[in-house]
Amino acid sequence: MSASTPLLSLKGITKIFPGVRALENVQLDLWPGKVTALIGENGAGKSTLVKVMTGIYQPEEGEILYKAISIQLPNPESAHKVGITAIHQETVLFDELSVTENIFVGQYLYTGLLKKLDWPAMHRKASEILTRLEVQIDPRATLKTLSIAQRHMVAIARALSFEAQVVILDEPTAALSQHEILEFYQIVERLKQDGKAILFISHKFDEIFELADYYTILRDGVYVSSGAINEITEERMVAMMVGRAITQTYPKVDCSPGETVLEVKDLCHPTEFAHINFSLRKGEILGFYGLVGAGRTELMQALSGVSHPSSGEIVLKGKAMRFRQPADAINAGIVCVPEERQKQGAIIALPIAQNISLPQLSKLNPNGVLNDAREWRLADEYASRLQVKAFSWRQPVETLSGGNQQKVVIGKWLATHPEVIILDEPTKGIDIGSKAAVHQFMSELVSQGLAVIMVSSELPEVMGMADRIIVMHEGLMVAEYRAGEATAETIVSAASGIGQEAA
Repeated sequence: MSASTPLLSLKGITKIFPGVRALENVQLDLWPGKVTALIGENGAGKSTLVKVMTGIYQPEEGEILYKAISIQLPNPESAHKVGITAIHQETVLFDELSVTENIFVGQYLYTGLLKKLDWPAMHRKASEILTRLEVQIDPRATLKTLSIAQRHMVAIARALSFEAQVVILDEPTAALSQHEILEFYQIVERLKQDGKAILFISHKFDEIFELADYYTILRDGVYVSSGAINEITEERMVAMMVGRAITQTYPKVDCSPGETVLEVKDLCHPTEFAHINFSLRKGEILGFYGLVGAGRTELMQALSGVSHPSSGEIVLKGKAMRFRQPADAINAGIVCVPEERQKQGAIIALPIAQNISLPQLSKLNPNGVLNDAREWRLADEYASRLQVKAFSWRQPVETLSGGNQQKVVIGKWLATHPEVIILDEPTKGIDIGSKAAVHQFMSELVSQGLAVIMVSSELPEVMGMADRIIVMHEGLMVAEYRAGEATAETIVSAASGIGQEAA
């Protein structure tokens, strides 16, 4: 095939759902040995386009060409046969199976007249694929023993096992450490050397400019622009994504913190953290930064009643608290927006209105009879306040973009009128426009006197939004800084355990 011919082309793709045009006249070209970044805000149509490419959705209009030949993708199996595969942020693998089983599930190799499973051949081929990727993973290892980064490598190995030529990488680095991200970059380079056409979806501009050769931008389901990555600036890319300039990514409002609302005194957990001491005041954003495994999420789970500390005190408004379950923390006034919003933050099959009202069912329905009008008013107040983009509050949460799902989860907990709100990775996996909206809303919350704890692995976010920053390393507080006191290098050094100085 000529180097000037795209391996896969989508022309004039239009996809219509009841009441909404999800895609309209979208164009996309993927070239062998090249990375094309698909860029757009949450809700721009990226996920819908991927589902068209993988045979999950069929477009109402448009044409798909593979090696310049028009093809039909009526189902996912047809996409696999062509050689198109998608590796998502939440990789669908099986924890209890071995690496080899995960690579070959659904396409096992057999031997002999009785068609017995040929495990030696599968282990050998799995080892060959992993060696091609220069990944040191035992094919016989159980998947649950691997890191998140290694699981991504297994997913890529699975794609290579059936000779995929088009590889879609959907937010592949969202849960990876910086070291793991660098390893992932090397994997992408090897895929390029093998002639794979790669579609790369990410909200991280540093990754886009590092990895991509080309870009395609969508906005509100409509094709906006495409071209070579070296011919566009980040500022121009953002403006085309959102249709406006993002003037303030971190719109922090300066306000004087009020009285102390939360004190944590020598809090310890048997395995996750030890000797945690800090206070939090009304109108303050307290940022927690650390590397993967630092114990930040586990600490937040203890503060919100999900897990139980072995010793120490949690003091809320001067009163020592003991949370046996999350409901105790919620009733006391501490709520947590978890990192895994789809698994822990919402029941995504339910509508927006029901998700927002879930923590308050007894208040909304005191007689045990569902009051639709009360539920609707509550949903309308908080979904509107957070500018959730939906055609109805009856729309299932699973149909929303990641940014809008996050807004629903935040709205659900704000509706309980908390004293303290914990935001664990609040902008993970959402686009720059939605990030700015979440940051703006955080500023509004503290200006109204709410106390906010923000856990984030994005250092610019922590430095841009927090009044104080606590750094954790291996379950310990190792440093504390006021806004503007420390450089990025100082904070990262502390998080890495270099020159530790207990807070």
